Amino acid sequence: MIRIGIVGCGRILNAHLHGYRKLREAGYDNFRITALCARNSDDALMFRTRGEGPPPRPSVLPPESGDPLAAPHIYLSDFQPDTDVAIFTDYREMIASGLIDAVNDFTTLSMHHQIGVAALDAGQHLLVQKPLAISVRAGRLMVERAQAKGLTLSLFENVRQMKQVRAAAWAIRQGIIGDLQIALFGGIGGPWSPQTIVAETPWRHRKLEAGGGGAIDIGVHVMHWVRYVCGEIAAISGTVRTLEPTRYLHGDTSTGVSVDVNVDDTYFATVTCENGALAQLIFSWGGHGEATAFPGGPIFYGSKGCIKGGRVILDDGNRHDLEVIFRAQADVETLNSFFPHGFDDAFAIQQLDWLNAIERGSTPETDGMEGLHDLAAAFAMIESSHLGRTVMLAEVLSGAVDGYQREIDEFYGIGD
Repeated sequence: MIRIGIVGCGRILNAHLHGYRKLREAGYDNFRITALCARNSDDALMFRTRGEGPPPRPSVLPPESGDPLAAPHIYLSDFQPDTDVAIFTDYREMIASGLIDAVNDFTTLSMHHQIGVAALDAGQHLLVQKPLAISVRAGRLMVERAQAKGLTLSLFENVRQMKQVRAAAWAIRQGIIGDLQIALFGGIGGPWSPQTIVAETPWRHRKLEAGGGGAIDIGVHVMHWVRYVCGEIAAISGTVRTLEPTRYLHGDTSTGVSVDVNVDDTYFATVTCENGALAQLIFSWGGHGEATAFPGGPIFYGSKGCIKGGRVILDDGNRHDLEVIFRAQADVETLNSFFPHGFDDAFAIQQLDWLNAIERGSTPETDGMEGLHDLAAAFAMIESSHLGRTVMLAEVLSGAVDGYQREIDEFYGIGD
């Protein structure tokens, strides 16, 4: 039995708990969540037992958005009523309690390396919400500690298990659109634009708490997408900007609740993959007036056709539904590895992958090294912008290029 302690009881926890519930409903009985930790005990009690504790937080997004932050509220008692769940307000006490074997870290980014190192040093396995850490050096510290201790470090990156992402990665590897040449990702504006405090979390706009802005919070998702579908990244040329230096609760200047921003809210970048493919990335939490997206994006162009809007469009004029082709042509082993036991929920799939890796002593699909590469690629956009030149991913991974991050590492005392 793997006993899990969760640190961080924010809105995203609902999506994670729904994933665990699906595992229990499918018959997985090799884990229990035995502890919840939050700085305010009421935040933890909110998730423990139905009918007890404070009421759920109101959602920051409508349910129809499909965003994990809009997942319905759920309680641990809904799917593990046989388990007593301890409440902690200090993660160090939870780690030392003897009640857990593994830690899920869903805290603010500045805490990831602190909680991660404490858990790993205590011999506990670790699953970390993306991004991996507040700097590349902090992430490297976590990866090296897990390797030295022989423990399982997994990154929670839900982009990888999305059906359209799996299908696109498979189709490109099969050569269905020929050799990949160009990919387009992104858009301008959205629910947090142009002046809204993102997800009502002011820390996302402060460098020493978030590392960066959209380039890190959204950038690691996109860089993982690029690396998984297009191929490993060689170089990044990026430009980042802060278009809105002050943000307001719900975008309303009359609320009196605001945050001064010292991280990016906009990035433009060109990524060169090792195989020669180019990816153009555009993103902004700014954008007055109306949001703009790439119709049918992300879009992938190859030497024989493209993938756009969930369809494969070939030079001969034939059009096919991407997911239909994938389901019809992919072998059973591939389908089972992508969607084990028929799961299509990214949270359940990743949690199962992590739990299986702990039991088997194997490497999870999205391990710490994957997270480190995603993080380095995202920071490379910022480092490139500050240097005014293209940077190689290897430079950022090694720490040879770290001018922007140096302030973060010095503040937290993160050395080589």
